[in-house]
Amino acid sequence: MKIKLTKNLAIALLSAIFLLSACGDEKGSHTTSSVSEPAKTFQWKMVTSWPKNFPGLGMAPEKFAKNVDVMSNGRLKIKVYGAGELVPGFEVFDTVSQGTAEMGHSGPYYWKGKIPSAPIFGAIPFGMTTEELNSWLHYGGGLELWREMYKPFGIIPMAGGNSGAQFTGWFKKEINSIEDLKGLKMRIPGLAGNVLAKAGAVPVTIAGGDIFSALQSGAIDASEWVGPYNDLAFGFHQAAEYYYSTIWHEPGTGLEFLINEKAFNELPQDLQKIVEIAAKAVNADTLDEYNARHHVALKTLVEKHGVKMRTLPAPVLAELKKYTAQVIAEQVAADKGFAKVWKSYSEFMAGMRSYNDLTLKEYYQNR
Repeated sequence: MKIKLTKNLAIALLSAIFLLSACGDEKGSHTTSSVSEPAKTFQWKMVTSWPKNFPGLGMAPEKFAKNVDVMSNGRLKIKVYGAGELVPGFEVFDTVSQGTAEMGHSGPYYWKGKIPSAPIFGAIPFGMTTEELNSWLHYGGGLELWREMYKPFGIIPMAGGNSGAQFTGWFKKEINSIEDLKGLKMRIPGLAGNVLAKAGAVPVTIAGGDIFSALQSGAIDASEWVGPYNDLAFGFHQAAEYYYSTIWHEPGTGLEFLINEKAFNELPQDLQKIVEIAAKAVNADTLDEYNARHHVALKTLVEKHGVKMRTLPAPVLAELKKYTAQVIAEQVAADKGFAKVWKSYSEFMAGMRSYNDLTLKEYYQNR
């Protein structure tokens, strides 16, 4: 009996050793296979239509790139190039479409020659304010239409900031009647240029960095740009005498991030979401900055530099509004894409106007 027990014990011990060895091998094998490989990293280029690190416009893409870098823990790094560093400011769209750069930052109104409806996503004369535009884009179907219009070019657009309502701009002579616009050479993009052309002016499209020299040399007689914050930075008060504050051509100027569709689709889902959230953050932050800086800069322009402030006469505004209706009607008739986007935009604007007339308009008057 004693010998038999010893044999059974020996067998049990051998079995236990075998099982432990097997478990050890399995555990070791599992540990080896669970060692994750380093996460894939991506290096992107972003081209912009603004001077490098220019206040507001130029800093929006820089903030975006920094936020993406931090949120992705360095997995997506984006190098930002100002206008002219890699490509000229007006070549941003083509550069992103071709994939030479994965991203761009610009204004939709610059691409009206390629996509007639593009200016609607940026600013329309006598159109929606900043808050109304953002609401339409993100909750009124605007963003879906925007992406539909850009898709043939392999570009995904995202709202990339808003500079708020823009001043009419800088003039070398006073505007007292619609006749004063005839023959006037003015730097102004988008549909507002078409409107001024109907008034007899000569719209000119030049990059922001070239405006001052054009004004100073007499190549142009007037220019809109953004508003006090950026206009002070460019020193336009040294080149033109009169500053018209009237808001009509860009009541809420939306900027855009342009993303190459192929490059975006190659990102894992978490990085795609980071890009989307970072864009929304910059969209809000840019407006906050402009709202905080505009009134301070205007005070400097008036009190320190003696800028002569003016407003457009009511009859001039009435004529510009009439020409705007004509331009939009022509665009609707000429392009199905424009007609489709305009229908959505105008219907949303009508609803917002009715609501804001009952709320904000009365509040501003009472305040």
